[in-house]
Formats: sequence, C-alpha cells, structure tokens
Amino acid sequence: MKVTPEASENQPDRTTQNQNQDSPLDPQASEEGLSLSELRSIRIQKVDQLKDLGINPYPMSFEVTHHAAILHRESDQYIQDPPEIGPIIRIAGRIMTRRVMGKASFFNLQDSTGTIQIYLRENELPEGYYQNVFKRLIDLGDIVGVRGYLFRTRTGELTLHATEFELLTKTVRPIPIAKETETESGEKVVHDAFSDKEQRYRQRYVDLIVNPHVRDTFRKRTAMVQSMRQFMNASGYLEVETPILQPVYGGASARPFVTHHNALDMTLYLRIANELYLKRLIIGGYDGVYEFSKDFRNEGLSRFHNPEFTQVELYVAYKDYLWMMEFTESMIEQVALDLHGSTKVQVGEHLLDFKTPWRRIPLLDSISAAVGTDVSIMDKSDLRTLANKNGITTDSSMGKAKLLDELFGELVEPTIIQPTFFIDYPIEMSPLAKKHPSKPGLVERFEAICNGKEIANAFSELNDPIDQRERLEDQASLRTGGDEEAMQLDEDFLRALEYGMPPTAGLGVGIDRLAMIMTNSESIRDVLFFPQMRPE
Repeated sequence: MKVTPEASENQPDRTTQNQNQDSPLDPQASEEGLSLSELRSIRIQKVDQLKDLGINPYPMSFEVTHHAAILHRESDQYIQDPPEIGPIIRIAGRIMTRRVMGKASFFNLQDSTGTIQIYLRENELPEGYYQNVFKRLIDLGDIVGVRGYLFRTRTGELTLHATEFELLTKTVRPIPIAKETETESGEKVVHDAFSDKEQRYRQRYVDLIVNPHVRDTFRKRTAMVQSMRQFMNASGYLEVETPILQPVYGGASARPFVTHHNALDMTLYLRIANELYLKRLIIGGYDGVYEFSKDFRNEGLSRFHNPEFTQVELYVAYKDYLWMMEFTESMIEQVALDLHGSTKVQVGEHLLDFKTPWRRIPLLDSISAAVGTDVSIMDKSDLRTLANKNGITTDSSMGKAKLLDELFGELVEPTIIQPTFFIDYPIEMSPLAKKHPSKPGLVERFEAICNGKEIANAFSELNDPIDQRERLEDQASLRTGGDEEAMQLDEDFLRALEYGMPPTAGLGVGIDRLAMIMTNSESIRDVLFFPQMRPE
C-alpha cells in the first residue's frame, strides 16, 4: 500500500518508542502530563487517521509460522549466510519497546512465548508507510504482524529483519510500561511497574501483558493439573462430571451460595463439594472415579480462601485411607517431578521435599502436644475453655468437632512446613468417614498439611447406611443449634447407600493451594486468573 506524505501532512507527530532510550524523537516528552482520557482520545484519533489512509486497524487474521521462544531456542537452523537467504519467518505479537531512528527502527515484539527484537527499514516498506504510519500512528501495546528473516546484530542479539509489517490491532488505551533508570552509583531503579497487587488482580489481562512471569505461573498450574490427571488415568480411574447446581448440598461443612430455579420453582445451591455424587457412581458400579470440580463456599476472603475454588476428588472402591495415603503422596511427588524435575520445591524461605513416604502423626496427639494436655479426654466445655485460654474466639454454637478443628488450625497447622499426614480424627469431626476398627471414638481419616496449610483430605468412606443416617441427623441437630456449616440430611444419598457401597477410599486435593506451593506463590489470588474482589 502506498501512503503519501500529503495524505497525512496535518497529523501530529506522536511517535511512541522505547521509554528507556534517549532520542530526539522520543514521544514521551509530548505525552507526559496527559491524562488517561487525553491519551485515549489521541489514540482514537489515530484509529480514524489509519482508516482515512485506507488501513484497517483491526484486520481479520494473520498467518503465524513461528514463535519467539522457538526462534531463540533453534536460531542456528534459521540463520543463513547471507541472512537474506534464510527461511521466511512470520510472527505476531505486541510492541513492548521501540527505538525509532531516522530511516530505521528497532522494537521488541512480545508473543505468547516470549520476546524478540525486530529491525525495520524505511526503504523496505511501502512508500510513505514508515514515516506516516509506523512513526506517527503506531504505539506501544499495538499488536502487529511481521514477515522477514533472522540475523544477529553486532552485539549478538537475535533479531528479525522485517521486510513486511502489518498492524493487526490498534490499542486505544496505553499499557503500563516500566521505565528503568540508573543512579550515579550504577544502581538500576524501576519506575511505574505494574506491581500493585490489587490492581494486578482486578486487571489480570494487563498483568499478563506486562508481567510475563505471571503467564508462566498459570502454565505451571495447568501442567500440575495435567500431571495429576495423567496419574489417575494411568491408574485406570474414570474422569466424570457431576452437578454444580444441587437441590441438597453436602460433602463438606460450609455455608452454600443459594439460587432459585424459576421453571421448577425450587431453591438450588452451588455445590460445596461433589463427594456425595461421586459416591453414588461408586454405588453404581465404577471402581474409581474422579472429578476436577469448581466448588463454592460462602465464606470470607483471605490469602488462602476464595469463595470459588477448584479441587479434585477421587473415590476408589475396595480401598481404605492407608492405601489412599500412599496414592496421594505418590501422585504429588510425581507432580513435583513433572514441574520441577525434583521432589524438592522452593517455597519462600523453605525448601519442601515431597519425596515419599511422608510423616504420619495422630491428630489428637498433635493438638495435645501443642497445648500441653491430653485433649482426647476433654468434653465440649473443657475444649471451649482451652480454646479461649489460647486466644481462640468461640461461640455457643461450636460443638466438639468445631472446637478441635479451631485448636488444630490455630496451634498446629501453621507450624507444619514439610508435607505431613495427620491421621485418625474424632468421629465428631468426620460425619462421612468410617469408624476406626481399633481406636474407639476415632475415624479413618487423614489430612495432608504442607507449608502451614491443608492441601488434601481423605477418608475410609462410611458405607453403613444406618450409621450414616445417625450422623447426618446429628449434623441436622447442629444446624438447628445455629451451626450454619453443618451438613444437610440428604435422603437420596442415604437411599443410594442402602443399595450398598463397597469399601471405598475418598480423597479431595485443593488445586489452588497446591498450585500456590508448586509455583511459589504467596496468595491464592496469584494462582486464580480472576479472583473474587470487593467492588471498586
């Protein structure tokens, strides 16, 4: 396309280039002090100017043949002597920095895999395009496609010599670009980085553009899920889907989100767990089923809690919690190996080692050691007194299970760094777990604790329908007494259980919390693309 100087003689020169470069053409001098609305207005004007020149600022497509990471990794096979006879490369991405000179320019193009430097010359573009389009109407953040060949500069930097240039998306809102300066002592100082956490969580799309390491975090999360899925598939278990909207919620102790189905005129709940549906499938005859599920609990926000979260639940017939402990530690060990090439994972200041076997500690023993007295013989009143003595707030609705859970969560759990199984829970804490055959008052349950937080929970599943009904009725009594997190009585599940469920081991693994560990992230919000936030 020919773009003549006359076609744009009235257009202001607002060239945007690398903020880190000193150049008489640096447009920042003209943009400094402008408000966001003014900058947007200028870019919207550029959209109109492009259209006046016959250039579509938003074309339909662009054929991409290569990506930045591959070009860097396999550069030797693409660079020929002379470079012009090398393979033709077609790459697309976002302009992140620019260094504009008189008749040639360099810019960094960022695609989904990384960045690569692009070299552009005026005499290789259509007449007038370089001066009147590239220099005047192209900005940082614009998405472009280029075609050319690879070479290395005198300093050895891999560069794509562009023989064709095409605007693919004109941005009308400037992206935040960090500016780096150097002090007299040689210290580098970064200004205007997009680093405010709340802003990053609210505008994840910007976070992903300007902080490439964030994209790597989510790639690792996906790789973690794939590793777990492959591990369970290799064991012969079936991946399934169960309802998110449920007429009766259960499988955990939590408050639900409530909605209404208009056509059926009935109350429905967003699931807090998928346990009871997966058990129905074991009753139906499957030997092993699992589901990566989105669950929803109407609770507070914290560094470890989001109302919408992901977990994987697995149920395997003819197994118990001892078998499931070995399966769990082996699966997570494999995750560490797949993501890091080692069983050791650095998390903050701690080096965690997921090599099997993990430690196993009876739950009540751990609480007793923390408080200096035997909690196994205490009743509800004694536990409440003990909790208050240790600075834990209680209320009259808390039963023995809740009080023990609070003591463990406050005094023991935060101190556990290396992956550890806590086993054999009081029956009051586990209404869906099978009674321990040799330890009265306890059930066959474990929780896996790592880096101060629970990452997995598992039972030898209760399959006695009479016992299960009694325990769910006890839960109903707790609800009547004011415990909003106590379970509901699910008559259909009890009916299914009466048809007979084989001995079964069940497991739930918190995907978000495990991802925090495997990606060395401080907050659950760092591993959720779009975490729940308070209104702006």
